[in-house]
Amino acid sequence: MIKVDNLSFSFPQKELYTNISFTLEKGQHCAFIGTNGSGKSTLIEILTDPERYLFDGKLEIDPDCRIGHVSQFSQVDKTKEMTVFEYIGEEFIKIQDEITSIYAEMATTSDMDSLLEKYQSALDAFESMDGDNFENTINKQLNLANLMKIKDLNVSDLSGGEFKLIQVMKEMLSRPDLLIMDEPDVFLDFDNLNALKKLINSHKGMLLVVTHNRYLLNHCFNKILHLENTEIQEFDGRYIDYNFSLLQTKIELQELAIADDEEIERNENIVNNLRAMATIYSDASRGRALKARVSFQERLEARRIKAPFVNIKQPNIRFGIANEIQDSTVINVSNYGVAFDELLLENVNFEIKSTDKVAIIGSNGTGKTTFLRDIYKNNLDSIEFNADVKVAYLSQIQSEMLKDSNTIMEEFIDAGFKTYDEIRSYLLNYGFEGEILNQKIESLSGGEKNILQLAKVSASKANVLLLDEPTSHLDTYTQIALEKAIEDYKGAILMISHDFYSVVNGMDYVLIIEDKTIRKMSIRKFRQMIYESHFDRDYLATEQNKKAVEMKIELALKEKNFELAKGLVDELEELIKLL
Repeated sequence: MIKVDNLSFSFPQKELYTNISFTLEKGQHCAFIGTNGSGKSTLIEILTDPERYLFDGKLEIDPDCRIGHVSQFSQVDKTKEMTVFEYIGEEFIKIQDEITSIYAEMATTSDMDSLLEKYQSALDAFESMDGDNFENTINKQLNLANLMKIKDLNVSDLSGGEFKLIQVMKEMLSRPDLLIMDEPDVFLDFDNLNALKKLINSHKGMLLVVTHNRYLLNHCFNKILHLENTEIQEFDGRYIDYNFSLLQTKIELQELAIADDEEIERNENIVNNLRAMATIYSDASRGRALKARVSFQERLEARRIKAPFVNIKQPNIRFGIANEIQDSTVINVSNYGVAFDELLLENVNFEIKSTDKVAIIGSNGTGKTTFLRDIYKNNLDSIEFNADVKVAYLSQIQSEMLKDSNTIMEEFIDAGFKTYDEIRSYLLNYGFEGEILNQKIESLSGGEKNILQLAKVSASKANVLLLDEPTSHLDTYTQIALEKAIEDYKGAILMISHDFYSVVNGMDYVLIIEDKTIRKMSIRKFRQMIYESHFDRDYLATEQNKKAVEMKIELALKEKNFELAKGLVDELEELIKLL
């Protein structure tokens, strides 16, 4: 239904695509992956509104193809006074009311033909959405996602994660030919993540989903589009098979690329020798030999192996610390509570030591973000800091910590950097270079904004980090870099996260919200709870082992140790069989 043929597009500061081609067909559930800032969201915008962009190449969309869209940055509209059921069924109810209104008009109209035409049009639209069964269909979807309990709640009372799921349902029930979803998993707790998995797998239409979530990638898709370094890779099959195929291809390509480099270097030495000889001797045959060698060198350069998926950028995240606090309490919470329309938390008591790494865990809507923000503001008697504490904060609402109207450069001047050269050198570690430094914050992707927040947190040299969903919007490689930075950090971390891997890989223990208060839980018990509630036995441990072997292969490739990489591929294949 959609065909992209040799499409190229760039912004003034950055080239995004070079002659990319792919197709989307009926029945495909396609995952759209790629590193942060590679242009995934922009390509979605081109697909949904092609006339807004000037691009080279062809974009063919079936004229009958209706496209639905769930945005990356959707927010709950606090002014909407309607229930969840009314919100999901809004289009159905609107057409139903229109049909009722036309019936009423028929009793008094003198233009029956025009009214009958309107009636037939509304009826056709209602039937195309299976309108007669819409109440039953909505109830089925709510049951599938285990969300019947919120059916009669106001939309304005939903958490961000709950609202995201409701949006997904609403778009699915409108039956578009293609539904595009940009990171629908962001901020979802474990229950809602599984609900999203069920909704995706039960959907009969065509899907294009941007996601970095490893669990969804392994369980929900039969096609992969991978955008990297301005080029795209298209793969029909599961993500787990694509990843395995990609690693094998990387090894083969890199071996060929190195062989090419060696041949080019040998030929360069011959050309240099011939040039040196030509300056001493004026023999015509030497000139012809030199010319032939130079021509051969040009052909070698032209056919040099291009491996856009071999070198994937991974930021170098390091949380420095200016003032270490030894063996003492840095945060003490005593009898904290918070309520809005209803009580969220009460009688919360705990303390954080100077090197503790702690995750706050709880379902969507239980008050985690409000609590962490109150700790950051530090203006309550129930929250006490050590006098030597310096705090840095990363917000899931990115505009809280980044000014949209700033350029990247201006943001870091405001953060205390003295010179542009200092900023350029620093941000190179985070993958920002060249003209992109002059881009406005508002033009960046969600992942790029979170990487900038991480860069600001790191530059602060704070000894206590408050991180609210730091892995949200981040590609897998950046998530792993963040896990390593957390592991190496010498200060205290209090982190809200729904990402299982970040919690079990980097935290000492969790603070879990249950029955409107918080209790301490070991990582071992937390892991056991997640297994029992959400996943098959040993699944996540096997998945984690798989990811560890994949990273070992990446490192072996960087070190050009192809024998080790090939041996690890065999180990990886055995783990994939278990999954």
